[in-house]
Amino acid sequence: MFIESPKSIISKNNKAVFEFLTDLKNFKVLMPENIDKFEIINDDRFLFSLKGMPEIVLERKTQTEFSQLVLGAASEKLPFTLTADLVTLKENETEVTLSFTGDFNAMMAMMIKSPITNFITTLSENLKNI
Repeated sequence: MFIESPKSIISKNNKAVFEFLTDLKNFKVLMPENIDKFEIINDDRFLFSLKGMPEIVLERKTQTEFSQLVLGAASEKLPFTLTADLVTLKENETEVTLSFTGDFNAMMAMMIKSPITNFITTLSENLKNI
């Protein structure tokens, strides 16, 4: 399953946006209002849960300086990645696209498609305000 957020235009250079995203504690300000729990586990992992949803631990998988950050589920039960791709538009303007890629059976994909789409759209919208 692949879901992509609308592109966000951020009035900061790609270095500033990249540094914001790679400091995982900053994801707390990007989360939806219905966040129930957010906890930094270490420099590469954080845990969060939304009301009515199970806790999810995301960990840094890879990063390419100033252009991409890939986070993935720490649990193999729900194998997925959340990728932020950064593109420089102007000196102080960066375009960010968030994408979710997961390996789920058809029934699970049908159940989570809408909540995941809403989640990454909210992250993308909140990213505009950093």
